Amino acid sequence: MERPIRVLIAKVGLDGHDRGAKVIASFLRDAGMEVIYTGLRQTPEMVVNAALQEDVDAIGVSILSGAHMTVFPRILELMRVRGLDDVLLTGGGIIPDEDMKKLGALGCGQLFAPGTDTASIIAYITAEVKNRRGLS
Repeated sequence: MERPIRVLIAKVGLDGHDRGAKVIASFLRDAGMEVIYTGLRQTPEMVVNAALQEDVDAIGVSILSGAHMTVFPRILELMRVRGLDDVLLTGGGIIPDEDMKKLGALGCGQLFAPGTDTASIIAYITAEVKNRRGLS
């Protein structure tokens, strides 16, 4: 039997607005995924360590503070160092389209703007994780 998709939802830095992260976590849980929510004010190191300890398939970072061009590259770097190359890094928040493209070129998965249909997010994570597991 295939194990459920495990997703770590993180709020990195000083961004204290976590309503969106909690909503996404709830929808992912309702879709049958196991969700670990790290809480507020995490560092990239804390996020990657938690992802490693929890054996997650995906990390979802919610960011509204404008620090996305620092946070995502740092998480990617730490993921590579820790051997988490098969883990999806995705997320969303207030991220300009041009920055989404740059982060995608660095290795981030799809990033989602506020108001994105939750079914689209669930479908993306499900398909991407199945692909990474070699099940698609």
